[in-house]
Amino acid sequence: MIKIVLNKNRGGEVDTSAYSFAATENIRNLHRSLDVYKVTPLVELKNFKGVRSIFIKDESQRFGLKAFKGLGGVWAIYTVISRELGLNNPTLEEIFQHRDALSKMTFITTTDGNHGKGVSWAAGLFGCKSYVYMPKGTVEVRAQAVRDAGSATVEITDMLYDDCVKFTAQLARKNHWHLIQDTSWDGYEEIPAQIMLGYSTLAYEALEQMNYQRPTHIFLQAGVGSMAGAIAAVFAEVFKDNSPRITIVEPTEVACFYETMRISDGKIHSATGNSQTMMAGLNCATPCELAWKILRRYATDTAIISDDIAADAMRTLAKEKIISGESGCAGFALANAALDSPELRRALDLDADSIIFVINTEGDTDPDNYKRQLGIRK
Repeated sequence: MIKIVLNKNRGGEVDTSAYSFAATENIRNLHRSLDVYKVTPLVELKNFKGVRSIFIKDESQRFGLKAFKGLGGVWAIYTVISRELGLNNPTLEEIFQHRDALSKMTFITTTDGNHGKGVSWAAGLFGCKSYVYMPKGTVEVRAQAVRDAGSATVEITDMLYDDCVKFTAQLARKNHWHLIQDTSWDGYEEIPAQIMLGYSTLAYEALEQMNYQRPTHIFLQAGVGSMAGAIAAVFAEVFKDNSPRITIVEPTEVACFYETMRISDGKIHSATGNSQTMMAGLNCATPCELAWKILRRYATDTAIISDDIAADAMRTLAKEKIISGESGCAGFALANAALDSPELRRALDLDADSIIFVINTEGDTDPDNYKRQLGIRK
């Protein structure tokens, strides 16, 4: 099932200058200085189901974490450490000269999986401690992946995602730890802003790989929307008044941007579904305010997709030698299904000249379910 709702509140001015190529140079420099850094692949499917091209940025190969989230986590933690140590744009070597101080720093976050993995990895990279709390329903394999990534002590709670975020924020205040959360609210914006800026590296890699060819359409999956907002901001900054058509993609039962655009009163609204979806990385009930400010301006619409649409996309991408997890495939899943429907093609303005850009945001982060969806015997 796919449903689409237009962003009737689209408009206004948003300053995206922080996402310009020049403004984000220090971020790319940090990422390139990491031993594990390499540019992730961009796969082009030409003449796919009657459109000119689909470009797929494959983040399943990022930093060995099977997901893109480390880009934001490491930049945000780097900025906190730099501030705490009183250093201005330090190199990694300069930071590591303060190992005793680093060992006394503690970071904390809530995650559905990939963000927490990025925080655990980044904190471990700098020799810091970290605590990661996960909402109820999280499979143990995701929790263990967070532990294995770096330094984190991990706990699966009995709370829904939004309640878990509030809980970790309280723990951070109580223990004087550093909260590294990838969603924002009133009074908590600086760290989410840095996390979003960290994702700019992904976008500029893709633009260079496409030789700065302008996509006509971008389909971006959203949980809280931080990644979607960041990518939208980069493309808006690069293409100015000719920004590509952007559609947000969410699971049917956890669709906060869909609700926000459906109600269309200019305010943020939480999802109203039952929160049951295999797209665990998108299981977030309330939009990030910073992301919404960008997406309210640049997103044309939002689409909700059911789990079976995602599963079909996982299988389709596997045939193209792309390992894509349940959440990772969501942007492609919309394109894959919509191109089979004349009605959806019209709704999304897709034709033979369309050039679509999507991001495979994760690999097989739940290996058992990945095999199950592909019909692979254990």
